[in-house]
Amino acid sequence: MTGARLRSVGKLLVLAAGLILGGLLLRALGAAPGTDWVDRYIRGQGILGETLFLLAGTAAAAAGLPRQGVAFLGGYAFGAVMGTGLGLAAQLLGAAIAFAWARLVGRDWAERRLAGRFGRRLRPLRDALAENPFDTTLALRLLPVGNNLALNLLAGMAGIAAAPFLAASAIGYLPQTLVFALLGKGVRVDGGWQIGLAAAMLLGSVLLGLRLLRRHRAGRALEED
Repeated sequence: MTGARLRSVGKLLVLAAGLILGGLLLRALGAAPGTDWVDRYIRGQGILGETLFLLAGTAAAAAGLPRQGVAFLGGYAFGAVMGTGLGLAAQLLGAAIAFAWARLVGRDWAERRLAGRFGRRLRPLRDALAENPFDTTLALRLLPVGNNLALNLLAGMAGIAAAPFLAASAIGYLPQTLVFALLGKGVRVDGGWQIGLAAAMLLGSVLLGLRLLRRHRAGRALEED
């Protein structure tokens, strides 16, 4: 495993550990990280709270904030099942907004960059997306490396169809969304088994991503980068 991949996996694991440990510590003091507004405006507010969470989560995902945090807060607010559903919906809407923005605004800019010094980095991934948008998007979403917002923008700039991109994103988002929703639920209710299950699932997601990284063309492009 290369140093870059180790650092990327390490960041994901540190994020998960930080959410667990920070949440448990602050919960013991009467709070959990980033959850004051959830307790005040989201939890127990019915359809209004769900709508507000969806809007806020969509904006966060579209702006490139960590999607794992959206899923964590969804699990904290609504439980593992509904938190996963609403978190996944917010992530997909955010991806669709960034994808559409890049398609409408960024394609000329992207072509100039592909013709310049950034072309060596971006062109292999752009070509892989254009050749097989569903499989490439799915592989990249499952990988424990890469940048969610960057992929949204690159896919929009590549001019691929929205349907396979969003369908593959939904499948690829699901494992980590469920993992972090379980973490959020476990922190709120002192659910040790939820936290343990989430940790095991996170490990499985990382191992699957590393396997794809070795085998898929998109993974090889990232490795070369």
